[in-house]
Amino acid sequence: MLAHRESAHLAERLIRETVVKQGVVCDHPADGVRLTIHSDRGPSMRSRTVAQLLATLGITKSHSRPHVSDDNPYSESQFKTLKYRPEFPARFAGFDHALDFCGEFFHWQNHEHHHWGLGLLTPAVVHFGQADSVLAARQAVLTAAHAAHPERFVRQPPQPLPLPRKVWINPPADRPETRAIALPRYTNSEKQLSQTG
Repeated sequence: MLAHRESAHLAERLIRETVVKQGVVCDHPADGVRLTIHSDRGPSMRSRTVAQLLATLGITKSHSRPHVSDDNPYSESQFKTLKYRPEFPARFAGFDHALDFCGEFFHWQNHEHHHWGLGLLTPAVVHFGQADSVLAARQAVLTAAHAAHPERFVRQPPQPLPLPRKVWINPPADRPETRAIALPRYTNSEKQLSQTG
């Protein structure tokens, strides 16, 4: 979501619309995994409006410790990618310019950009459950290349990068951590903008 200002009502609207758009079942999930929304300690995300919505939907909330700069490294990484794009303007001409630019960027980020942290898959491929079939197709191509030219692969037959099953904000030391994030539950297939984490 791109807005002129930040507010609790806009945060509540973004979360509600995203849950509906993505068909997220939060209150009684069949697999026992609950959705967790992690955010900084900004006033919008700590507001009573957002807290009531999350409680109603059965979504767990997680906040960073105060004065921690790496509160959401996934969003921070995305913002860095956005700002370091060659076409990122020094200034936006206005709200519509920013909306158009961000719409194009988020489409590219989610549907065209192959992420190292996702085994060189796009977030959309992972989100829509296509990762296994894409990795199987990649393995078929690599197997055929190995069969045609085994001399090119001196150590072992090639394999595609694996898809990590979990990613962590802070890896657990010796026991399961409640801040694990299931990979990922977002997409921007429409020209609707949202911050993803």
